[in-house]
Amino acid sequence: MDTQRPDGRARFAIFGSGRGSNAAALMAQFRKGSLDADLALVLSNVVDAPILNKARAHGYPAVLVENQGRSREDHEALCLACLREHHIDHLLLAGYMRILSPRFIERFKEQCGGVILNIHPSLLPDFPGLSAVAAQWQSGARVAGATVHFVDAGVDTGPCLLSGSIDVRGDEGAEGLAARILEEVEHVIYPRAVRLLLDRLRRGAALHGPQSRTQTSEVGTA
Repeated sequence: MDTQRPDGRARFAIFGSGRGSNAAALMAQFRKGSLDADLALVLSNVVDAPILNKARAHGYPAVLVENQGRSREDHEALCLACLREHHIDHLLLAGYMRILSPRFIERFKEQCGGVILNIHPSLLPDFPGLSAVAAQWQSGARVAGATVHFVDAGVDTGPCLLSGSIDVRGDEGAEGLAARILEEVEHVIYPRAVRLLLDRLRRGAALHGPQSRTQTSEVGTA
């Protein structure tokens, strides 16, 4: 499938499992028209996940594909079928609490032709995986942040697209730092990363590589 439509507008889906705050930040930018693309689907694997209500409130199709009681293979097959049905090109993970299997990633590229992005609350490659913010706090790091990266078969190992950082004040605690990273960095850089991706696609530039692996977005300091 072509990664862009004849009218030049790519179609995106968002996958999320929880509150959907990053998804809401993305939806707001799609609605404003600041992203030259269409958000065509918001999908969750969790019954009554707030992200679904946020999608409906923004006027976007919201679909539940529950994973409970299904094998990973069956669940991912249903997700892929939903992506095909909505003619999705690119996938944005926003608090999606399931690791996509290598088979899903391979089939997504074959069937949809686009890329999968994820946002992680650390300056990768430092602090990958779960409990990233707590690990940053416990390490005494003076600078913290978040990274939007391309998804590959590893856990937070794909090439970085965009990162943003803030100075750690030192009085936040792990929960306070998590809130600051979310609000001051993640909500800012994820829409910027999508805009950067679209620009590179439009220009036919390398999406990542030795000279374009990481771009840093200034989001301010404490």
